[in-house]
Amino acid sequence: MSQATFDEDDLFDEAADDIRADVSEHLDAAEAALPAAEEIWAVEAENTLGVLNALRSALDTGDAAAHLRDAKKSYMMGERAEVFADGDELGERIAALDDAMGDIEAAHEHASELASTVPELRETLDEFQTAEDDAEASADATDGSEEAAE
Repeated sequence: MSQATFDEDDLFDEAADDIRADVSEHLDAAEAALPAAEEIWAVEAENTLGVLNALRSALDTGDAAAHLRDAKKSYMMGERAEVFADGDELGERIAALDDAMGDIEAAHEHASELASTVPELRETLDEFQTAEDDAEASADATDGSEEAAE
């Protein structure tokens, strides 16, 4: 075997190690950027809107999506180069993280929708309550004037 071939094999092995390390580092960073379970479970607020806004903020994934994307890119390159002995494990880890990100993003979207809907709902209900209060006041005034007329 020539020296050039040996150097190429060493370089390939080193590149493969770098790719594996890159995928693992990005997965670790993505997992670290996910919201903590306690952050989305224990929320302190004065009212429903405060709870929803706190939940929406807690469900922010920050840089997790970017790290997951980078992990997927490196993994894809490693898969095509056939450098992974532990490819299945990394693939499963990526898939699990991808599923979790999808769930978190869906929950974030729901919390955002509720945070924008609840104030509108409150306003609508306040309008009905005001109309009902006005009707009762008008009825009381009418009853009072009829009793005075008798």
